[in-house]
Amino acid sequence: MESMAESNKLHVVVFPWLAFGHIIPFLELAKLIAQKGHVVSFISTPRNIIRLPKLPPNLAPLLNLVKLPLPRIDEIPENAEATMDVPYNKVQYLKKAFDGLQTELTRFLQTSTPDWIIYDFAPHWLPAIAGELGISRAFFSIFNAWSGSFFGSSITMIHGEDYRTKPEDFTIPPEWVPFPSNVAFRLYEIRRFFNSVEENISGVSDWFRFGSAVIGCDVFLIRSCREIESDWLDLMQELHQKPILPVGLLPSSVQYREDDIDDTWHTISKWLNKQDKESVIYVALGSEVTPSQVELTELALGLELSGLPFFWALRKRHGLAEFHSFELPDGFEERTNDRGVVWTSWAPQLRILAHDSVGGFVTHCGWSSVIEGLQFGRPLLMLPFLGDQGLIARVFAEKKAGIEIPRDEEDGSLRRDSVAESLRQVIVEDEGKVYRKKAKEMKAVFGDKDLHKRYIDKFAEYLQNDRHGSRVLIAKTDLPSAKRKNLVLLMHAS
Repeated sequence: MESMAESNKLHVVVFPWLAFGHIIPFLELAKLIAQKGHVVSFISTPRNIIRLPKLPPNLAPLLNLVKLPLPRIDEIPENAEATMDVPYNKVQYLKKAFDGLQTELTRFLQTSTPDWIIYDFAPHWLPAIAGELGISRAFFSIFNAWSGSFFGSSITMIHGEDYRTKPEDFTIPPEWVPFPSNVAFRLYEIRRFFNSVEENISGVSDWFRFGSAVIGCDVFLIRSCREIESDWLDLMQELHQKPILPVGLLPSSVQYREDDIDDTWHTISKWLNKQDKESVIYVALGSEVTPSQVELTELALGLELSGLPFFWALRKRHGLAEFHSFELPDGFEERTNDRGVVWTSWAPQLRILAHDSVGGFVTHCGWSSVIEGLQFGRPLLMLPFLGDQGLIARVFAEKKAGIEIPRDEEDGSLRRDSVAESLRQVIVEDEGKVYRKKAKEMKAVFGDKDLHKRYIDKFAEYLQNDRHGSRVLIAKTDLPSAKRKNLVLLMHAS
């Protein structure tokens, strides 16, 4: 007879989009589910699975890494299985290949009979398949609630009913935001964004993918917490009419790997140890961002003009010829050799940010990077490039956790003088004390492991209690009773 412990054990499938900015948060969530004693099948393509960080030995029996071969299409290189492997203008072809995983994933779900599947925005076809198989469905957004709310309801996305029809319309907060907000795009940002979300070679727009993923879910999971954006989480619930369940920020730990005493960290830490406390600018623009040659040059010359010590993680993206062609300004490394490092291979970002010598973080404002910077209290020097990065920058500029490095409002061009002035303002000038102080204050939320553990505990409880089909809309318990009555709904699976 099945024991009580066995009967409470779930099988959860986790299926992220093919971008490491998505894959890693999904993996973190999978590991936390496995820590609760549940069996997890984490699904991606072979090369992406190989590139994952090593799993802790205690989780290996519970967390299965499942490889589904990515269908080949001519427009992407043979070994390209993630967005970091292709130029930005080829990502839409990767989505076309991704849609080809439908048959193999369906076969896996039919034979493994999981209780839940946690999925990303891209597989618009997945909710219907899982529903037919009786599998509970959780959509997991790695984005925060203000970014998710900015684009409106899932119904609006699917049917193309947004009243905003031109880029200029997105440079002010949307009309459905009922509270003061500065969350909006710069004109150059939204022009770039428009180019990435319109209907494309896959035949399906990103709007439709996201909307379908949300409409088809039983619960909407989000990498966020009420301590940061309670108003936005409430708004998301009203917009999507789905249970919204924050899972916390999933802050990463500074993990010590088997090669802990390796040459990489030994070399980096030796240099950092020689620098003054909170004096170093750490520069890292993520694995997806490919700055133009002009942007790269202006950023480099701005670092030089600032006169400040810096560590620049400038990792080249393998297989992308256009990235390999980028060049630092003539003589830049020689002129800055006494106070700066340009690191062109993998860098242990968490360990660098945790080092006492780091005083500021030049970031593209990917949500994971912002979380990592603020969990160590590092003020942000924000240089957004793609997607929702501009919206994230608006919020943390308003919260005074850092400043945006100014760009030209029309074309987004960057100037070395603006870079240098911004760096000095945040790192050394009296004017920057407010940013340094506020970033340290935010560490109390972003770095609070106990707080985020409580969110995971509630999430795990929800998965367990909801396995038989009842859908309870999670509401904020301290809302006024009239509003809470409107938000708390009981739904039943068909």
